[in-house]
Amino acid sequence: MTSEFARHWTLDPSIDYLNHGSFGACPRAVLEAQQELRARLEREPVHFMVRELERGLDATRAALAPFIHAAPEDLVFVPNATTGVNTVVRALEFAPGDEILTTDHAYGACRNAIEDVARRSGARVVVAAVPFPLHDSRQVVDAVLGAAGPRTRLVLLDHVTSPTGLVFPIEQLVPQLTARGIETLVDGAHAPGMVPVDLEALGATYYTANCHKWLCAPKGAAFLWVRRDRQRAMHPLVVSHGATSPRRDRTRFLMEFDWMGTSDPTAVLTVPVALATVAALVPGGWPEVQRRNRILALQGRRALCEALHVPPPAPDEMIGSLASVPLPAGDPGAPPVAMWTDPLQAILFEQHQIEVPVFQWPQAPHRLVRIAAQLYNTPAQFERLAATLATLLPGSAGR
Repeated sequence: MTSEFARHWTLDPSIDYLNHGSFGACPRAVLEAQQELRARLEREPVHFMVRELERGLDATRAALAPFIHAAPEDLVFVPNATTGVNTVVRALEFAPGDEILTTDHAYGACRNAIEDVARRSGARVVVAAVPFPLHDSRQVVDAVLGAAGPRTRLVLLDHVTSPTGLVFPIEQLVPQLTARGIETLVDGAHAPGMVPVDLEALGATYYTANCHKWLCAPKGAAFLWVRRDRQRAMHPLVVSHGATSPRRDRTRFLMEFDWMGTSDPTAVLTVPVALATVAALVPGGWPEVQRRNRILALQGRRALCEALHVPPPAPDEMIGSLASVPLPAGDPGAPPVAMWTDPLQAILFEQHQIEVPVFQWPQAPHRLVRIAAQLYNTPAQFERLAATLATLLPGSAGR
């Protein structure tokens, strides 16, 4: 069941790793490049951090910007997309009665961030209900626009939803919200490397995304893009030297975000290597990587739906390289073993060596399994998961 590409990763070959979406997985060549950077840092820390780091960050911006169709000077780096969302919502000022709109598919950590900001400011969080399963992306558009009102100040939108694995129609939503005078913050945690990203065409006010997921960079690499007319009001969560720097050769936006105290910057500096490494794995580069992963995700979703006797819960055009499938009723009866771990997820890992997330979902059917397809995966791995679930969940039999 091993893919021809598996040798490029260091993943445990005894585990069917079907959860690239949670934390990504770094190719061997990328890890080696990061280790070389760490060695350089430790050989002469002052030289690296004081004389070389700024050039290195600019080189990462220059490599990443064309991939997401952005100007390099509009990009800054954060450890993860959750930090990016927190950065934006905590830099904005909300008044009592203001509304922050999101959907019930929003990532839990980001939902917590806007709830906290709303509680502190007297604003209100409004949650648009997007059905799942659903039959058309128009249902997303109608739900969000229907919930936006005269007091809506900001809309937090997922580009690709985490629990349900849907590619949201943000290209339709952002212009319509902007036309109403509403700012948009797009949580693109899963998007770069999974689907095409064109920030100049999109026109959102703010966009944040991870590089450690589908771009396969090391953990701790993510970016925040801020529309130029909003950059003067945007500040990092950590105030440091850049806030009072006398330099005039760089924008305050870059100076504040490029230095927030001492940390290991090698994850961000390795992003250009990750972009080049994954692109070189297949003829056709990144477009072909995305195409192959999407085909594999659809194949895996089909195997699950057939084995569990459930219809596909969303149209194919809303699927990238993540796919969630509703699970039939049936409790395997094991206690959770760690934070966020569903009992079924624990059984799949401990007894069957399958790493895949199982989510509780507030709407019926109340429970989802989410698969992720990366080059190192094979159709046989998803077929094995489907057969195992059909055995573990009695509710799937005879439906």
